[in-house]
Amino acid sequence: MKKLDGKIALITGGSKGIGKGIAEAYLKQGAEVIICGRDEADLMATGDELKEFGQINYVVCDIAKLSDVNNLADQIEAVKIKLDILVNNASILGVRSPIIEYPEDVWQEVIHVNLNAQFFITKALLPLLLKSENASIINVSSSVGRKGKGNWGAYAASKFGVEALTQVLADELEDTNVRVNSVNPGGTRTDMRAGAYPDEDPNTLPTPLDISPVFVYLASDESLDTNGQEFTAREWIGK
Repeated sequence: MKKLDGKIALITGGSKGIGKGIAEAYLKQGAEVIICGRDEADLMATGDELKEFGQINYVVCDIAKLSDVNNLADQIEAVKIKLDILVNNASILGVRSPIIEYPEDVWQEVIHVNLNAQFFITKALLPLLLKSENASIINVSSSVGRKGKGNWGAYAASKFGVEALTQVLADELEDTNVRVNSVNPGGTRTDMRAGAYPDEDPNTLPTPLDISPVFVYLASDESLDTNGQEFTAREWIGK
């Protein structure tokens, strides 16, 4: 018996980076996985790569567009009677810049993708999550979403917002079958990390699959009584 047998998971930004690592881990634990993202070629490539581990499907969706999100929810509802796991992973970095120099258009885009879109997708899929016997929403946060640091601008502000959204949802859903928690992945070997730290050796960092144990725990029935909590993925490596 695998930890996620019989469960259906949707992972946003699931075609690469941390989302792809979570998808692989979930498939290996028996879940049926749906990944979504903006680039169909990337989604197809990831699906082909991971299909050896289990049932994986994809939906092209820009979660920053409400029409795309509603279409995604309709597509899932048309073929599934429930959703057990939602991993809100998709986000963008923006630029690393002091506030006084931060471009207004970039600020608006980062806040929209990293925070507004998380609200869009969560609200749209809550009816399906409420049909699950035990559902889990996992919001991917950041260390700068818990303690702000200079030059992280909109990214940090958006991730603070994700933490607030997590707490609000956890409180609102406390008496339901849906639990909500956040995970700070920490430095991970991804393209986004390389963009933020171009001089860093990526081989010194854990891979997305390395940090997946906490995501498996929060998706599994082992975490049924865990709600409104903050987790740090690196503390779970090797578990």
